[in-house]
Amino acid sequence: MDEARHRPRGSRAPAPENDTGPAPGGSSHPTDVTGRALAGLPQPGGRPVAGHAPRLSRSVGPGVSWVLRSLRTLLRTLRDDLWTFAPAPLPPLSRPRLLRRAPHVLVCVMAFALAFGAGSEPTDSYGVTFGLGAAIGCAQGGAVAIALWRPLPAWWLSLTATVVSAQAARVAPGGVLHVSPEPPLWPWTGPGITACAVVLFLLALRMPARVSAGALALTALTTYVLQGVEGAVSYSPTGLMAVVVFTVVLLVGTALRGRREARNQLVELTTVTAEERARRTLLEERNRIARELHDVVAHHMSVISIQAQVAPHLVENPSDELRENLDGIRKNALEALTELRRVLGVLRSENPDDPYGIGSGTGAAPDSPQPTLDRLGSLVENTRAAGLEVLTEITGEVRPLPPGVELSAYRIIQEALSNALRHAPGSTVRVELGYFPRGVQVRVINSRPTRSAPPSPGAGHGLLGMRERAVMLGGTLVTSETSCGGFAVACFLPSPENSRPGDDPTGRTGEEDQ
Repeated sequence: MDEARHRPRGSRAPAPENDTGPAPGGSSHPTDVTGRALAGLPQPGGRPVAGHAPRLSRSVGPGVSWVLRSLRTLLRTLRDDLWTFAPAPLPPLSRPRLLRRAPHVLVCVMAFALAFGAGSEPTDSYGVTFGLGAAIGCAQGGAVAIALWRPLPAWWLSLTATVVSAQAARVAPGGVLHVSPEPPLWPWTGPGITACAVVLFLLALRMPARVSAGALALTALTTYVLQGVEGAVSYSPTGLMAVVVFTVVLLVGTALRGRREARNQLVELTTVTAEERARRTLLEERNRIARELHDVVAHHMSVISIQAQVAPHLVENPSDELRENLDGIRKNALEALTELRRVLGVLRSENPDDPYGIGSGTGAAPDSPQPTLDRLGSLVENTRAAGLEVLTEITGEVRPLPPGVELSAYRIIQEALSNALRHAPGSTVRVELGYFPRGVQVRVINSRPTRSAPPSPGAGHGLLGMRERAVMLGGTLVTSETSCGGFAVACFLPSPENSRPGDDPTGRTGEEDQ
């Protein structure tokens, strides 16, 4: 009694040692210290208790585990793809502009018509109440209209309306569970198939192919459960026909979506290619300008070096300071020439066939002088030999200009004549060269071509090079079409160091050449 009084609450009396007797209640199983039966444990003799098999682990094989994991992944993917309410509106037509919203109007009219058809079909064929039939019709028509903006919720609504209509046909007085001389269509009605097909088509146009395939699979599974598993007594089966129609509709929608995506990618690729071509043409023209300017600078540096070397011999008893300064000038000029030659080797690594653009076709001539306006006559003669009629007019007092200005003016005229040859065959080109106190003006105007131009293999960005040369010298260049269908290039290249007040900027030399 005292021992029981001093035990803590909730504790149990220890079991007697070596107690192998039956547990309370007549059980012959051995018990642990808590009084629980140790069923299935082996006895000291090594045998389990009679009537109880040992507990086995419930592990599964690796193949079954892989199947279960794949099934869970598939269900999770279907849930993420199909159970979403994100908007995916149908875009309007790009052209014609007056019919941009024509598809939306057509679908809304179709939704209105299907609402009446889907509502009257259950009432006439199955005998459901008018209210329930009207609700089913509104759901089907509303699903078609909603599919213009949210195709997945619209598909869920259309499928749910079909399931409700099929179940209502089972319990209606004239439904599919009663034998009738003219079995009704079931589980899909005619308006129901049309409404769901329109919704699936709009879904395929806006959603990826995987989402469309998941919607089709779930629709086919629902149809199989309604018609194949649940079934009815008297009906005309429409499940197979509905699944075939939905499959064809989804294939057409997916193909149109793929075609639209391919066209958009082609447009993007064309835009990127055009930008890259323009950038590459610009870099090539800058490289060409760098090569030509390098030759001009190298020429002047050579003159400076020679003059610095000869200058001490032109002065009687030159001082040491003068000799030292002239030697430094000559040394710096030679070092600059060495660096320029290194750069020239890199810039001319492409070895262009005709670096100076005079049409001689003699190949690269890296040691030849750069062309100036003195070679304009040769350039015009080569253009005439190619079959283009060229007129030249020179105004103002002809005088030497800085090498960079003359080189750029020559290249601009050359590129304009080349464009006329390629894009305006049979036209007459007029080259106007005007000398002004502040610089030189170049105008190249071609008339309307007499025949269509063949496809040009060039990059189509020669105007970029002309504009680059004009901007480099602080000048301006304007290009535009003429009123008679030709094309004009006008450029002014300033030369302030050669300006002389009193020159007549409008004076004409009368020198014309045809």
